[in-house]
Amino acid sequence: MLCLESHLGFQMKPESGRALFHVAVASCLCAATVYAGLFQGVLVQVGYEHYAEAPVASLPALLAMPFNSLINVAYVLLGMYWLQRDASAPGRPVEVQRVRYMKDVFAGMALVYGPVQWLRIATQTCPAAVLDQWLTLPIFAWPVAWCLLLDRGWMPWGFLTIECLSLCSYGLALLHPWGFEVTLGVHIAATVGQALRAHRRYGSTSSGTYLALGVLSCLGFVVLKLYDRQLARWPLFQRLTGHFWSKVCDVLQFHFAFLFLTNLNTRQRLPPEGKMH
Repeated sequence: MLCLESHLGFQMKPESGRALFHVAVASCLCAATVYAGLFQGVLVQVGYEHYAEAPVASLPALLAMPFNSLINVAYVLLGMYWLQRDASAPGRPVEVQRVRYMKDVFAGMALVYGPVQWLRIATQTCPAAVLDQWLTLPIFAWPVAWCLLLDRGWMPWGFLTIECLSLCSYGLALLHPWGFEVTLGVHIAATVGQALRAHRRYGSTSSGTYLALGVLSCLGFVVLKLYDRQLARWPLFQRLTGHFWSKVCDVLQFHFAFLFLTNLNTRQRLPPEGKMH
């Protein structure tokens, strides 16, 4: 942990260390579950033929598709940036610590997600693809938990329940070929719905702008990824492909989610612990 602090260039708070530890433990458990073969029956796309970017045979596997590989560094840089940002929240120091924990869990998710996606691109194996899909869900679920913090105060078991339900929902991918897509759609709808509700109650012009940009980025993330190969017919998407730009949109929606949620926290004093606001 000291090494990480010196690398990031800031003094890590205890709640930040707990947040990163919790993300690391959960991610390791997910990886162990996947590589143990529990989701062996999930249908995933594996192989370079599913991407519009042509692999470069002379490059190592880590850079076989250079642009789709290197874009994953952006997730790590985003996570490092938000780890260093102060958690602004009105009220007692304990409230600032709790907001910082929520922020740093989200930042830790970005730190983990970039390497996992890179692993999928580099190895083109089923377990890596499943892990990439699975970890997408709790990332979308965390803003829901953060919005509930504004309404109900600090309720760690409630946040844990949301994340566990999110992880368990991936089981639908075992039951139907489109199970993951349906589950992801439900997650996106729930996140946007909860964000709209929070904005109506606590928002400002700034938070509304961040929310709109986040939703547009999410739309770009979905559409550009789905039409990766079709878009390759256009010169604009032949070198920097739809999949690449979808990841740019994904990083942007991550960033706008941070801006939206931290903006709400600067305006809203947290309610008493575990109580309805």
